[in-house]
Amino acid sequence: MNDTKYTMPAEWACQSAIQLTWPHPRTDWREYLDDISATYVEMADAITRHEGLIVVTPEPENVMIQLKERLTDCQLSRVILHKCDTNDTWARDHGFITLTNGTEKRLLDFRFNGWGDKFPAELDNAINRSLYINKVVDGEYVDYNDFVLEGGSIESDGQGTVFTTSQCLLAPHRNQPMTRPEIEQKLKDTLGADRVLWIDHGHLEGDDTDGHIDTLVRTTPNDTLLYIGTDDTTDSHYAELSLMEAELKALRTADGRPYRLLRLPMPRPIYDGEDRLPATYANFLIINGAVIYPTYAQPDNDAEAARVIAEAFPDRKLIGIDSRTVIRQHGSLHCCTMQYF
Repeated sequence: MNDTKYTMPAEWACQSAIQLTWPHPRTDWREYLDDISATYVEMADAITRHEGLIVVTPEPENVMIQLKERLTDCQLSRVILHKCDTNDTWARDHGFITLTNGTEKRLLDFRFNGWGDKFPAELDNAINRSLYINKVVDGEYVDYNDFVLEGGSIESDGQGTVFTTSQCLLAPHRNQPMTRPEIEQKLKDTLGADRVLWIDHGHLEGDDTDGHIDTLVRTTPNDTLLYIGTDDTTDSHYAELSLMEAELKALRTADGRPYRLLRLPMPRPIYDGEDRLPATYANFLIINGAVIYPTYAQPDNDAEAARVIAEAFPDRKLIGIDSRTVIRQHGSLHCCTMQYF
């Protein structure tokens, strides 16, 4: 047994596969199922050009028909279909969180309760156990179902620092009556972290997650943080994002240096009826050799987001995917996915 400490890798570490939990008629996607299915096929196409893909679905035969219309035989050989009933599709938040010690893996199964009991989640919370029992994923299974934690609420730099937001981890119906210091210690103990950096400001209208960090701030190589911001004082996000930017400027790396900060643009407001949707360019997915980033049919902002992401990942291909359908259910591409190492 390797006794090296287990830690949470950075997302840009070498991955074995990405998980997608596929939309179906019994999810909230039913009114525009064809549109969101086309987006998922596009994600599957991009992912399988670079690594493996695990698809969780109650309808594997139907999903395979969709994939065969676009993916090559080589790409299809990288796909594992796992039959399992689901409430919804947000793999980032119900999926395993992986730790490694360099040679071995631990699969951490935290409790998913629909972002603080907002939505039904009992089927989604059982997906990880089903994947493990059926040997779809490998590693040491660790049951943390006594603690609510969503993958979108944490970011790791792979060097022992974990980032999170106070508005999410301290939100109602997560882990009360635990205090902030108690939650911080729990994160250190379970994730192998040396320190936790809390972000106290920043929000997106229409966000159901209580402020997941993957919609606001992302860790990238070379002590670089990508974050969303705006100079538009008329935008309802302006005040909170300005305070968040000030927080980020005050943060220091583990060895005492300021972080390199790269600011992503805010998309112009996108609405569903009268409700503003939580569109963000921070919700990109890092895969082997590429970054898949959301676009919103705003050529100027889409191009600026690509430029900033490329500055953080100069050696990776950029793949833009239209995410206007995804945000109708208040998430984006990173929310749909979970990586395995």
